[in-house]
Amino acid sequence: MKHLLGALLAAAAVIFAIEAFAQSATTMPAAPAVQANTAPAAPVTASKRFACRAAAQSFKGQDRADQMQLCMAQARLDCLKQAIDQKVIGPQRKEFIQTCVGE
Repeated sequence: MKHLLGALLAAAAVIFAIEAFAQSATTMPAAPAVQANTAPAAPVTASKRFACRAAAQSFKGQDRADQMQLCMAQARLDCLKQAIDQKVIGPQRKEFIQTCVGE
C-alpha cells in the first residue's frame, strides 16, 4: 500500500510539472519596460539597534525583551572596544559609542 501511494504521488508530481512546463511554453504577454532610476541611492545606516530589533523579532514577551537587552549590551561592548582601539577618550567616547550603537 505504501508503494502504491508513493507511486501515485510521484505520478501526480510529474503531471503537474508537465502542465506547468506546457503553460510556460505558451506565448507570454510582453513584460512592461523597466524604468531605470538615475538618482543616486540614499545611504541607509544600518545601526546595531536595528540589527538587534531584527534579531529579537522571532521572540515573544519577556524572551524578546531579554534578547533585545542582551543584544544591545553586546553592541555597546563592541562599540566600546572599537573606541578603545581608536583611542577615543573623554566626552567624545560617549558620543562615539552612542553613534556607533545608533542611539
